[in-house]
Amino acid sequence: MKSSLTRDVGYTLAHSGLRVLLVDLDPQANLTDWLGVSGVTQAQTIYSTATRGDPLPAPAEVHGLHLIPSDVSLALAEGQMMGVVGAHLHLRQALAAQADRYDVVLIDSPPSLGQLSILGALAADHLIVPVPTRQKGMNALAGLSEAMATYRKLRPDLTVALYVPTLYDSRRSHDREAYAALQGLLSPIASPIADRGAVWNDSSSAGQPVGVYAPGSPVHRDVLRVTGEIARAVGLQVEIAGLTLGDATPVRGEA
Repeated sequence: MKSSLTRDVGYTLAHSGLRVLLVDLDPQANLTDWLGVSGVTQAQTIYSTATRGDPLPAPAEVHGLHLIPSDVSLALAEGQMMGVVGAHLHLRQALAAQADRYDVVLIDSPPSLGQLSILGALAADHLIVPVPTRQKGMNALAGLSEAMATYRKLRPDLTVALYVPTLYDSRRSHDREAYAALQGLLSPIASPIADRGAVWNDSSSAGQPVGVYAPGSPVHRDVLRVTGEIARAVGLQVEIAGLTLGDATPVRGEA
């Protein structure tokens, strides 16, 4: 769900007028694939930035977004970074050099703790953490705590701006109980994203954001709502295009 959220929140912010860059740090390259980008070479990925501190590669332009794509070869960067002093700061430094080009940068990190995950975390101003309202999500909290402890050794100021409950089905008592438990354990926490897998899966297969594939659908309304909640959580001032007061209160002003 993390790659889907990155794609769809990024598209929503770009559609609302912001200059958005997405960075795919996951060698699985789901974000890249789900935006319809294929034939990626290692030179187009973050590899040389991560391992040598080179400037960011030229991004791909897709659906009104800029994307630095990923490829399975990016996994090789994990071993290369371990022998380079200060490698974990390379992405933060490269993004700082591009600060005047973008209003928002969203980084899709790998799901497990490793060199690339640390690279992404240290480049971030805020962390957004999806958590399934299932036993799997509850079990992952211990790993999340371990990851946060690692990140804070290097960035004591780094915090989670928002936890986003996902795959929620209010008809299932387990999901209701899990969401209630998460509300007691995690803060701040967003309203849950419903489990509507068909549209998410079909939009990903089509290589399109939900706002392109199924505009106005219940899934799209969920995306608009959570984008508004994320914008407020990180202090981003933007009016979300298509968001109504029934979904959430939009944040207005300049980015």
